Amino acid sequence: MTKVFFHEDDDLIDIRFDNVFKAVFTKDTHNSNFALSKLISALIGRGLSVESLKVNEPPINNLRDRQIRFDICCRAENGELVNVEMILNPDKFEPVRLEFFAGKLFTGQDIRGSDKSYSDLEEAYQIAILAKGLIFLDDVFLHTFEYYDPVHAVSLNGKSRIITLELAKLNGLVEKSVGEMSVQETWAFYFQYLTDRGKRSKINEILEREEGIAMASKVIMNISKDEVERARLLSEYKYELDTQSKLVDAKREGRLEGRLEMTQEFIDMLKSGKSPEDIIRDYEMISEK
Repeated sequence: MTKVFFHEDDDLIDIRFDNVFKAVFTKDTHNSNFALSKLISALIGRGLSVESLKVNEPPINNLRDRQIRFDICCRAENGELVNVEMILNPDKFEPVRLEFFAGKLFTGQDIRGSDKSYSDLEEAYQIAILAKGLIFLDDVFLHTFEYYDPVHAVSLNGKSRIITLELAKLNGLVEKSVGEMSVQETWAFYFQYLTDRGKRSKINEILEREEGIAMASKVIMNISKDEVERARLLSEYKYELDTQSKLVDAKREGRLEGRLEMTQEFIDMLKSGKSPEDIIRDYEMISEK
């Protein structure tokens, strides 16, 4: 493997932007697929190889097809289902949202047919990397949730899991040597401090140790150096923030009645590529009906 090394003056794009995260891990290349397999393996705690990506939204390289969030839905070689997403600014409803989509992922399996039974259901993992804010009020940065009887301490031994990685809980990790870090900690440190020039030496140590992170770094380096792709990804992020800010300002000024709900109509507006002003006007018309 060619050695990967970041210089202090390298201007790297932030992988915590969800569209950048998806761009890194969904390219049709060995580096991207290998990195995704290693990331998922680290978070679920055992080896897993991604076989295919499921088409659950427009391609990341289509600027006009925007989404509120970009996620990565894939199937492992053993049939297990995994959905991974980077969430820059988690909402307060994040836990129940994750539970909803974990359920959708698991129950989306088709076991109809005379030769199928419930035992043919594969394990399903909903994974969320939370970049900012705190969702759970403890000091643990990695959580794995499953069905469980808390009164009698009995697990259902079900096949669906929700895994969360909270990057805001990594303050104590800064002083830890790379040799003392777990594989989950190296990935978390990488996501949180990739663009921090003062942490480049430790990032480079991680690249020496973790081949999956090194592969992801090859992809991020290409994106960062490709002015066209970098501009496209930043444009998507800018669009999302501009739209969100103008809608919130409109609500505060009383131009939008009630609360902004993630209705299907509103989601379709965001995906359409319309300007924030057009979305506000259309949303006002819907709200008045």
